[in-house]
This record gives sequence, C-alpha cells and structure tokens, in this order.
Amino acid sequence: MRVVIAMDSFKGSMSSLAAGEAAKRGILSVCDAEVTVLPVADGGEGTTLALTCGLGGSMVAAEVKGPLGTPVWANYGILPDRHTAVMEMAAASGLTLVPETDRDPLMANTFGVGQMILDAIRRGCDSFLIGIGGSATTEGGIGMLNALGYSFLDIEGRPVPPEVGRLHEIVEISDEKVSPEVLDCEFRIACDVRNPLCGEEGSVRIFGGQKGVREADMDRLDRELHAFADVTAAWSGKDLRDVPGAGAAGGLGFAFLSYLPHAELRSGIGLVLDAVGMQEAAGKADIVLTGEGRIDRQTRMGKVPFGVAEAARKAGCKKVIAFGGSVVDGAADALRPEIDECFGITPEGMPLEEAMKEETAKRNMEETVRDVFRSNL
Repeated sequence: MRVVIAMDSFKGSMSSLAAGEAAKRGILSVCDAEVTVLPVADGGEGTTLALTCGLGGSMVAAEVKGPLGTPVWANYGILPDRHTAVMEMAAASGLTLVPETDRDPLMANTFGVGQMILDAIRRGCDSFLIGIGGSATTEGGIGMLNALGYSFLDIEGRPVPPEVGRLHEIVEISDEKVSPEVLDCEFRIACDVRNPLCGEEGSVRIFGGQKGVREADMDRLDRELHAFADVTAAWSGKDLRDVPGAGAAGGLGFAFLSYLPHAELRSGIGLVLDAVGMQEAAGKADIVLTGEGRIDRQTRMGKVPFGVAEAARKAGCKKVIAFGGSVVDGAADALRPEIDECFGITPEGMPLEEAMKEETAKRNMEETVRDVFRSNL
C-alpha cells in the first residue's frame, strides 16, 4: 500500500512536517506501507519554512530595509537545486514588522522586498516562489521596483520617492538600470486574493484600513494608484490594473505583472503543491492523508486540505482522508466527494491547552491515524 501525507500546519502546535511524520508513525505501527510525507502550506505565513525545510533546502537571511526604512533581517529559503528561492514578502515589508502605534501607510514601502530578491540573485537564484500576504504597504510595489533598478521620475527629471501619496508625480519610467539577470528571472507569486488594483474592490478600499489608511484618505490614495496604473500602461503598452490579484499586497501583484516579464500570479496552495510534486506522488498513491487544525465548511474555500484533495482526485487517487485538531459538525458532508472521511484527533474532554501542546498533538495524531488504519485494514 502506498500512502501520501500532505498536512497543513496545526497552528500553535505542529508544523506541516511534524503532523505528517506523526501520521506516518501511526500508519507504520499497524501496517507495512510505503509512506511519503510532503510539506505543504497555503502560500501565506509559514510557507517558506515548510517548503525549505521539507524539501531539504537551507534558510538564509538578508539585511534589508523594513516597511518604514528601519533595517530588518529577512529570512528566506533556497531549495536544493540552488537556483530556486522561497520567500514571503512579509519578511521584509510585513505589517507585523511595524508596531500598531507606528503604522504609516503613506510612507510604508516594499523596497526591502526588492533587496531580498537581489540578495537571492547574487546567491545564484533565478527562480522565485513568493507569498505576498500580510503587507504593510499600499504603494503599488514602487519600492520593490526601485530596489530592482527601475527609475520613476517627475516632470523635472527628479526621482519620485516610493510613497503612495507621490505616485501622481511620476511622468517618466526608465528600466536602464535594471540588470538582465532580474528581467530573466521567473517569479511565481502565491496570491489568493482576487482584488484589482483600484476601485471599490481595490487594494486601498479593501485592505487599507487594516494598514492604517484613514477613511478620509481612501479616495485620494485610490486615485494615486490609478495614476500609477496610467503611467505604467503608457510606458509598457499593457494595462493590468484590473487583473484579479493586481491589488494584492497594496499593489505588489500589479508591480510583478507589469514590470517583470516572467511573473505569474497563482493560488497559494496550487503553487505549493506543484513545488512539492503532489500530482506525481498522488498519482502513485492508494490513499492520501491531509489535515489542518480545524476542519469546517470553510475548508472547502481554498484551504490546504481541500487543495490537496482536489489534486489527489485529479491524479486518480481513490481515497482521501482528512484529520483535524477538531472537526465541526457537518464538515464531513460539506467536503464530500473530494474528501471521503474526516477524523478529529483530540480526545473528548481533553482541555484545549493540553491538546495544543506539541508533544500532545503529535501523540494524538499518531494514535488517531493508527486507529483509523487498524479499523480499515
């Protein structure tokens, strides 16, 4: 029997790999099986660590400018092929890097993201997997583009600073200082939001509030992004402001698509599953196991277990089982036919505080999987 295990992290208790290895121990305690554990995540927080460690890569750090210019150490991963970097933009320009009392959406920029990319290029990388959730920024990605060598000039030929309130000043764009190495790189961007750059569903209106944008400033800042899209379209010959995902990370999605020729936006879980070879592995499996901390009706809405199940079915695997720290009533029915069965790993009556301990969670996973495989053999 061949089993593939692809678990999301159980937030606060187990990493993706820890959950998978615990499930593997449970299987091997009751049967002779060929078990493959794949690291997975949804493209958001934790994706870099899950993929890098799970695929045998190495973590590195680069000193870059944070959202407000203060130096920060941004961690990212390099996979064993030595030319693929795995990053989260939030490591350099994330909202969590700025104390709530210091948030300044008019000044926050993505310059550090560009610096992180250049650091990886200097280390030999030319392929990037980048998650762009959790940003502190709303400047259309101009900071990152500045760092990569793009110049944005005003009517007098002076550089326009990477601030959202100054985007309307840009009248000229130059890529003369952008190296061929940057333009040749492949960028696969994990992006699960579908928002355009501008308008009522755009980055300012939908996400600006959580970054500190005042209601009174939203119309003005949205017009700034429109102005940036206008000058970008005139320079590039293509207007991508309405592409789903262009508004992600304050317009960083728009910057990648408009200025980097080999960039694409992908669903986070789809991108990760491709990276770990899920399709090939599931095609050889008799059973696929997946899971997350809480399995409910929302699991169907782009969460890791449902993405794994869809990939497994597409590959021809006939049985998918999900395990959760908890399974909400009605979830199992809502997840069929992609997921055959759902099991909660937390014993009835166990206090949440105890269940969340790493060693307890791993033991609960191992024992639950053991019991499921024992009863189904």
